[in-house]
Amino acid sequence: MPSHATTQQKLIRRTLVRRLFWRLWLFAAFISLLTVALMQLPWPLALTLPLLLLASAPVAYWLGRRILQPIHSLFRALAGTVTSYRDHDYSFGIHWSYDDELRQLIDAHNALGQTLREQRLQLVQRELLLDTMVQNTPVAMALVGSNGHFVYANNSARQLLNQGHRLEGIALNDLLARSNEAFQEAFRQNGDGIFTVNIDDNEEIFLLSQRAFQLNGRPHTLILIRQLTAELRRQEVQTWKKVIRVISHELNNALAPIASLAHSGQELVRRQQYQRLDAIFETVAERARHLERFILGYAQFAKLPNPKKESIRWPAFITGLQQQSAFQLDGELPDSEASFDPAQLSQALLNLLKNAQESGSPDDEIKLSLQRQGNHWRIDIIDRGSGMSDTVLANALVPFYSTKRSGTGLGLALVREIIEAHNGKLSFANRDQGGLRVTIRLPV
Repeated sequence: MPSHATTQQKLIRRTLVRRLFWRLWLFAAFISLLTVALMQLPWPLALTLPLLLLASAPVAYWLGRRILQPIHSLFRALAGTVTSYRDHDYSFGIHWSYDDELRQLIDAHNALGQTLREQRLQLVQRELLLDTMVQNTPVAMALVGSNGHFVYANNSARQLLNQGHRLEGIALNDLLARSNEAFQEAFRQNGDGIFTVNIDDNEEIFLLSQRAFQLNGRPHTLILIRQLTAELRRQEVQTWKKVIRVISHELNNALAPIASLAHSGQELVRRQQYQRLDAIFETVAERARHLERFILGYAQFAKLPNPKKESIRWPAFITGLQQQSAFQLDGELPDSEASFDPAQLSQALLNLLKNAQESGSPDDEIKLSLQRQGNHWRIDIIDRGSGMSDTVLANALVPFYSTKRSGTGLGLALVREIIEAHNGKLSFANRDQGGLRVTIRLPV
C-alpha cells in the first residue's frame, strides 16, 4: 500500500505535467491566432490550425514529460532518502548535476544527511563504549521493569545471580525465592543493605543498592551489587592496627606512671616517709580512673545497641538537656512530637555540647536551634570557638582520631553512629568570623 508521502509526490508530478501541457498548448494557440491576424490567412487555413494544435497535444505532453524527467527523479530520490532517515539509515545522498534553483535545496538536504550520519556515528560509539564499560565492570548491574521482570543485566549480575545465564525475562520474585535469606532481607529494605553469601566455602560480603526511577513513563528499579569483602578486610586490618596503637599508647601512658609511683611509694615506705604516700596514692587512683574511662568508652562504642524509638515531645526533651549542659536556645521550640531514642540522642547532643564548651567559646555563644524542614528535623549546635581546620574536618568522624592530648577519638564517632542508627545525617561547617556549626538531620 503506497504511503501518504508517495501519493503526494505522484499528485505533484501529475499537476506539474498538466500545467506545462496546457500552458504550451495555449501558447501555441495564441501564436496561431496571432499569425492568422497578422498574415491574413484564409479562413479554411485558419480553421485547420487548431486542429493541428490538437494533434500536437500528445507531442507537447511527451516533451513536457521529457523536460520534467529530472524533477521526477529528484522527487523519487527525496522520498527515498526521507524514508531512509525515518528508518535511521543516513548513508544516502542526492546528486544533482544542474546549476539551478534546486541546487540550494539539494545541498541543504545533503548537509542534513551528513549531520545526521555524524551524530548517528557518535551515538553508536558512545553506546558501544557505555555497553563495554557496563558489561566489564565488577559491579553487578540489573534493571527491573514495571512488571517485576528483569529487562537488563550485565555479565557480573548474570554470574552472581543466575550462574552466568541470562536474567532478562526472569521475575525478580522468582529469583529471590531461590536465594538465601540474607539476600532476601537485603532486598526487603528497599534501599542499601549488606548481605553475606558463601561462595566456594568462602564468606563473601556484598553491598546492595536499589534506586527507583521513571523510564518512558513507567517505574523501573536499578539494582547494584558490589563486593566489599577485600575492601572491608583491608579496612578491618587498618582499624585493628589503629585500635592496637591507641590502646597501647593509652595503656603505656597510664601504666608507666603507676609503675613509677609504685616504686616511689615503695621507697618512701622503706624510708618511713609516710606523709607523701597520700599524694602518690591519689595520683595512682586518678590514672586508674582515666584508664577505666578509656576502656568504658571503647566498650560503649563497640556495644551500641539499636535505638529504641519513642514518641517524645521536643520541649520536655530539650529542657531535660539544659539541666545537664549549659547552652542558649536559638529560636522557638516546636511544640510537637518526634520519634527517637531519648537516651542515645541525649548522649549525642551532650557530646557535641561538651566539644563546644571545650572549643574556647563563651558560654552565651553556645546555642542550639531546632526546626522542621520538609520531611526531617534539623538540629544546629553553634559556638564561637576555634573551629576546625580542613584536616580536622576531613577526619573528625573517623574513629580513634583526636586532636586532644587525652582524647580517645571516639566521641564524635559515637555521635555519628547514633545519628546514622536513626537514619539521620551529621555534618560540620566552620562559621564566618569563627566558630563551628554542627548540623543533625533526623527523619520526621
